[in-house]
Amino acid sequence: MIIRKSPDEIRLIREAGCIVAETLRLIEEAIKPGLSTIELDRMAEGYIKKRGGRPAFKGYRGFPASVCISINEGVVHGIPGSRSFKLGDIVSVDVGVEHRGCYADAAATFPVGDVSPDAKRLIEVTKGALEKGINMCQVGNHLSDISHAIQRTAEEAGYSVVREFVGHGIGLSMHEDPQIPNHGEPGRGPRLEEGMTFALEPMINIGGHEVKVLPDKWGVVTLDESLSAHFEHTVAITREGPLILTSL
Repeated sequence: MIIRKSPDEIRLIREAGCIVAETLRLIEEAIKPGLSTIELDRMAEGYIKKRGGRPAFKGYRGFPASVCISINEGVVHGIPGSRSFKLGDIVSVDVGVEHRGCYADAAATFPVGDVSPDAKRLIEVTKGALEKGINMCQVGNHLSDISHAIQRTAEEAGYSVVREFVGHGIGLSMHEDPQIPNHGEPGRGPRLEEGMTFALEPMINIGGHEVKVLPDKWGVVTLDESLSAHFEHTVAITREGPLILTSL
């Protein structure tokens, strides 16, 4: 069942979303060569708590950290540790926050200094795929219209979309119905209605769409070791169009 949120609930989700957005901005400014992923995680956790939020990922199904950090061929769910960033890396960071009983979730991929033209293009295409998906968050559209817009944007650029991991409903819980794949035919699934809130999150690879889970049972990487990028926003469906709840 897809939960439709009241205006007051959307306002509270937006409060959580502002903390998410501020944390991602802090992360973007902090990432530099030599900084370790665990140092970045601690920095993010400290800021979220300072703002009155709770890191929603920490302890979720046993996840041991506050944010997910995936580098280069990393797709999602990377566990922070001793690894340090290097010039030319691309770093995907996923942040979730619970605040006053409501949840928001967003992610972005950041370059570490100058990166290759291929990496720059992948980041821009993935960001664009998210924007195309958000544009389809209109009352009356079908859920799969979002999925199709993301897939079309990625594949027209010559890339592939990860199929094993998906976007999701969010708001009163970290993960709610429905699942939102990043691929599919348009015009299918439930109609979008005012008050629905979704976390859209394209994960796009330069190479094939296949992925594998690391031995830590969390981190996901591309099977062919090609670069991957990840962008995400929490979005509300309104009569006036999509409302991004995780932007500043």
